[in-house]
Amino acid sequence: MDNLSDTLKKLKITAVDQTEDSLEGCLDCLLQALAQNNTETSEKMQGSGILQLFASLLTPQSPCTAKVANIIAEVAKNEFMRIPCVDAGLISPLVQLLNSKDQEVLLQTGRALGNICYDSHEGRSAVGQAGGAQVVVDHLRSLCSITDPANEKLLTVFCGMLMNYSNENDSLQAQLINMGVIPTLVKLLGIHCHNAALTEMCLVAFGNLAELESSKEQFASTNIAEELVKLFKKQIEHDKREMIFEVLAPLAENDAIKLQLVEAGLVECLLEIVQQKVDSDKEDDIAELKTASDLMVLLLLGDESMQKLFEGGKGNVFQRVLSWIPSNNHQLQLAGALAIANFARNVVNKAKMLSAGVTGAVLKFLKSEMPPVQFKLLGTLRMLIDAQAEAAEQLGKNVQLVERLVEWCEAKDHAGVMGESNRLLSALIRHSKSKDVIKTIVQSGGIKHLVTMATSEHVIMQNEALVALALIAALELGTAEKDLESAKLVQILHRLLTDERSAPEIKYNSMVLTCALMGSESLHKEVQDLAFLDVVSKLRSHENKSVAQQASLTEQRLTVES
Repeated sequence: MDNLSDTLKKLKITAVDQTEDSLEGCLDCLLQALAQNNTETSEKMQGSGILQLFASLLTPQSPCTAKVANIIAEVAKNEFMRIPCVDAGLISPLVQLLNSKDQEVLLQTGRALGNICYDSHEGRSAVGQAGGAQVVVDHLRSLCSITDPANEKLLTVFCGMLMNYSNENDSLQAQLINMGVIPTLVKLLGIHCHNAALTEMCLVAFGNLAELESSKEQFASTNIAEELVKLFKKQIEHDKREMIFEVLAPLAENDAIKLQLVEAGLVECLLEIVQQKVDSDKEDDIAELKTASDLMVLLLLGDESMQKLFEGGKGNVFQRVLSWIPSNNHQLQLAGALAIANFARNVVNKAKMLSAGVTGAVLKFLKSEMPPVQFKLLGTLRMLIDAQAEAAEQLGKNVQLVERLVEWCEAKDHAGVMGESNRLLSALIRHSKSKDVIKTIVQSGGIKHLVTMATSEHVIMQNEALVALALIAALELGTAEKDLESAKLVQILHRLLTDERSAPEIKYNSMVLTCALMGSESLHKEVQDLAFLDVVSKLRSHENKSVAQQASLTEQRLTVES
């Protein structure tokens, strides 16, 4: 390293004299020393004060400029050298060099600025103030169509520089988006997809920018979906596919891009991955299976993309997703349950799904011991029977299903499953309005759970329970009478009507149910003993007109029956 000290001394002299041959020789020695031991050489350079002289050497006319920029790029690989590079005033002359016509100068300047920006607030700030980011974005735009290897190398460096400039910094990423970098990067990906290094750099850039909500609109206006799917189809290596997945996931949160991805054929790729990896126990395959199935569910969250998938291929996607649920793979079971639930959101789909035998398939899969899967499948059944009387009756008369629901109504360890089981019991009655369904639920011990549901902290669940109980009282009061008594329904109704916190619709439906109970002698007596008439009379002046009107009707009914 004594030679290095001599080189640095000599360089100080030649930097002032600007003697070309001597200067070039010193720079070559310095580059050689950096290649052998970058950290130690950089420390010696910092101590010698040589960095301050470099600013004067960064001139477009000098034949040594590219080597000086190269040395700066090498020393800036060390974190401790980035702020000294800024303090030495190197940023402004480096940014000026971005206007050079010399490709080697541009390449080394891009490397130098990129390394100075890496994880350095001071570096990024100085580059931003000097206008470096805008110049690089302009270069990318003007050079993106040229496909020779030297230009592709330069484009890769410029992309890397912008990533180092903006990485994990929302405001700088937003600045690049405002400069219009996204359409340029998408164009780059399309033209240079054969170049692995440049493609990878574009993907890293997309991954960073796609996290910002403001980027989604710009991405949606490009053909990013088509380019990513095209690229994905070519990839065999897990790591490369994973990189594309990392871009697809945030982009697929946008409904317009969801539809574009579906139209570009992403779903077929995802279904193929699931088919290939489902039986594998390799860590990479398991991870890829999870990512693919999660992304599939994400695509189904958009109304248009979901409908296109449901209607396309004669229901092929729906059938294939349905086949995931009986899989031994828990991740795939859950993804299948989530996907089917998304398909069931659409009213038009329900009838088609029912005619395709979805309820029978779902019933088989309820044996799953995974609460998240059970939860989603129960919710799916509830959505499927909404306004579908025939399906509700068919399910409601299924003793095995009803008994399982009653069992899950007590699954206190899994609040979601317990809540959905209660809601499905209620829905079976409300949508079927069938005496046979009510009898099945009574015989299976479901009444007490519906009564408890009427006390839920969720108004929607309270309402669903009260409407179902009113139908039971209207259609099969004799069958349910004893269970309603033992569940203390009348006392609960009294509490709901007297509680000032009860929502208007709860008070209204509680009075409708009270009237329906008058056909039972024992329940009628309980209503009389608890002085319901006084409670209902007070509700005649309720601010809600429907409640006040129902209170008058209920008061008349109770007076006649007393």
